[in-house]
Amino acid sequence: MTFVKTLQSTSMAVSLASAFSITGLAASAEEVQELKWAVPISFSSNLTALGDTLPWVAEQLKNASGGKIEFEVFEPNKMIPALSVFESTATGQIEVGYSWMGYERGQVPASALFGATPFGLEPAQFIAWMYQADGNALLQELFEPYNVHPILCGVISPEAAGWFKFPIETVEQLAGLKFRAAGLGGEIMKEVGMSVTVLPGGELYQALETGVLDATEFSLPTVDEQLGFYQVAKYYHLPGWHQPSTSQYLYINGDVWDDLNKTTQSLIETSCMAGVTYAMARAEALQGAVLNSFEDKGVTAEQLPEEVLQKFRDATEVVMTREAEADPMFAKIYGSMMAFKAENASWHALGYLPRDWAWDNASKPE
Repeated sequence: MTFVKTLQSTSMAVSLASAFSITGLAASAEEVQELKWAVPISFSSNLTALGDTLPWVAEQLKNASGGKIEFEVFEPNKMIPALSVFESTATGQIEVGYSWMGYERGQVPASALFGATPFGLEPAQFIAWMYQADGNALLQELFEPYNVHPILCGVISPEAAGWFKFPIETVEQLAGLKFRAAGLGGEIMKEVGMSVTVLPGGELYQALETGVLDATEFSLPTVDEQLGFYQVAKYYHLPGWHQPSTSQYLYINGDVWDDLNKTTQSLIETSCMAGVTYAMARAEALQGAVLNSFEDKGVTAEQLPEEVLQKFRDATEVVMTREAEADPMFAKIYGSMMAFKAENASWHALGYLPRDWAWDNASKPE
């Protein structure tokens, strides 16, 4: 009995000590700060996986913070021009914005590597590099001189190579083709002789319809369907060699970020990490049904010919070498990314089923 009473007393003492310890920690922990931020986004919030991720993140932040953190999402061009999130954040015109990374490549050439790297890392590989290798540290190093703190806040599946008014069967058809593209993919298309321009998503349907463009790429099958491209271009080519993964970021002004305490910073970062998972799952889950539906809309969906893909691959080597020679940060980031890819090559070659075996043969595409 004495032993039991002693044990009970000891347990009670430990429990009380733990309770006081926990209470003390709670009392000393920093409170979540109250934030009411207007957040302009570059893509309409009704675009599946591409535009609806930040509204979802905003909802999670509000719930997790007990209503202390509120993001009021502004649709493209309602607050600032759709493609000016970086510049507006850097100058302090806005506290925070949300966009694909790469529209600012004229000022920050290496930024496009974080948005999408042609023939680069696929979604799971990219987030592994970002979270477990050098990616995020290099991201912060790149943007620190511009007083911007970017946070990875959405990664989606590969894009399509594009919508065309005629099938692409030879390399010669690329010469002079009027095409919409952004980032490094656009530079590579110029290298093979295409006439490339950058337009926001909302302008692409009309540009295709009126002949301003011969063809365009934009995003996932779900997003492309929402924008109605299948109505004016009947040939849908894949894969998205130029964007094997596509990443969006929360851009926060550096001074604003530094004024946040660690608790608030951590909550924002964790919510964005959840946003990455949400976007990846949503993007991957919904593409098959939409892609399968295109046949009923009179669309021919097929892979680009191997010779065309090889032409783009050869041009990629030229462009990447040129960009790396012109910008040390580009060389540093691209080198890290490709070293990571090479290190994991044997794992991805041996650890996963070959693509031909990875699905049920009954549903394998012809």
